[in-house]
Amino acid sequence: MASPSSPSQIALQQMLADLLLQHFRRDSAESNTLQLYRLLRDGILQEVLPPGLRLPSSRQLAQELGIARNTVIHVYERLVVEGYLAAGVGRGTFVLDTGPERLPGREPAAARGGADSLAEISRRGTQLVAQAGAGDKQWGAFMPGVPEVRTFPSRTWMRLHNRQWRKPQPDLLTYSVGPGLPALRSALADYLRSSRGVICTPEQIIVTNGSHAALQLIALLLGDVGDSAWVENPGYWGVHSVWRSSGLDTQPVAVDGDGLQVEEGARLGAPKLIYVSPSHQYPLGAVMSLARRRRLLAYARRHNSWIVEDDYDSEFRYGRSPLPSLQGLDRHGRVIYLATFSKVIYPGLRLAYMVVPEALVASFQTGLSEMFRGGQYLTQAVLADFIAEGHFVSHIRRMRHLYALRRETLLAAIAAHFCARLPIHDGAAGLHLVLGLPDGCDDHAIAEAALQQGILTRPLSAYYRGAAPAQQGLLLGYAHVHEQDIAGHFATLAAVIKTAGIGLPSSP
Repeated sequence: MASPSSPSQIALQQMLADLLLQHFRRDSAESNTLQLYRLLRDGILQEVLPPGLRLPSSRQLAQELGIARNTVIHVYERLVVEGYLAAGVGRGTFVLDTGPERLPGREPAAARGGADSLAEISRRGTQLVAQAGAGDKQWGAFMPGVPEVRTFPSRTWMRLHNRQWRKPQPDLLTYSVGPGLPALRSALADYLRSSRGVICTPEQIIVTNGSHAALQLIALLLGDVGDSAWVENPGYWGVHSVWRSSGLDTQPVAVDGDGLQVEEGARLGAPKLIYVSPSHQYPLGAVMSLARRRRLLAYARRHNSWIVEDDYDSEFRYGRSPLPSLQGLDRHGRVIYLATFSKVIYPGLRLAYMVVPEALVASFQTGLSEMFRGGQYLTQAVLADFIAEGHFVSHIRRMRHLYALRRETLLAAIAAHFCARLPIHDGAAGLHLVLGLPDGCDDHAIAEAALQQGILTRPLSAYYRGAAPAQQGLLLGYAHVHEQDIAGHFATLAAVIKTAGIGLPSSP
């Protein structure tokens, strides 16, 4: 029996009157006594009122329901006699465990949620579930896309958080109907101008609850059902999931060492949206060349297409300076710049932001408030202070040094096992690299075999869409793996690869 003093029991006790009031009808032909008896009895049988729950006193429940106290006393006494409740002087009134009884005609929960319920999913939902890329394991060597969170300056963050809570402003705790906290947008504008060459004002910044919310808002405001959208191939699975569920026709366009192949995309016809990650192509790591950037911008202007530039981890480059953002080259307002704090702060923060062209500012502000209502203003206030006081840039510099060390450690481990027999794609940036495999290998099977050995990785071929042949490879995230553990974990993975190593090239 659950403890009557547990938080869940106390919360349910406090909400009991509200639950009853949803179904209690004073104008009913049924008496108050019979109504209350039936609602409490059915609630106990359906386990909405679980065993061990302490019911409110008769005086309290009568006041909250607006009925006579004697009515509540009579109902309680009847339920005690019938074995639904137990009562004692000074102890209160509790729900008893009545065993497996269920209301007549009510199916057990297991039957209601069986496999046949999948048939009720829409065609769009079925496609979304079938092509889902999200995994249930997000931590461990070598899961890609996961930053190191154990070294986050949590004490500094907590100090800033506590400072906001000492005298919280009401506008930070109520519904937020704007594009983000002004202090955060101002801090971001300063940071983007100096570090990424983004040309913007604070008013152009739209803060969202994660990058998927931003992608969905873009699709809703700039695309209609059936409009086409180019997406890098291979590319981030989440773009396909969000945009296809929003009614867009995502079309995979191949990438090479210079980024998205604009000429190949042009054969498909002009799209409404173009998604690219030019600073560090996901997942292969290519950096879009200046010539390709200018070609893409010219194409978008000529065909009135919108470019979505995902700058998801541009802060982490090793041994080379990053090219400025694509948005910084745009002179005709065709680029929407998208970034997230998931890689530079921690993924659970669930905050991202867009820089939209001035012509779209009003529409995006209204669209965000209408569809998502933004939120987390108090957290945004903490983040604004974190950036303004210099902690953000300091944290990025520390992590860049740490990630560079771990990347070099992983590269050394790969060289120790495979010399130069397998290609490596990473662009000297980001939180992961791609270990290429020969065409004869099955990267899905190798990833599954590695999982059985406790190693997390993702098959490169899973990031391809369409009929084009997929490269075989493994995405290896190194950012969150202690450098002293990398060699041992990779030795386990290398053994799996060698066991399945059909077509592995011989040593030079």
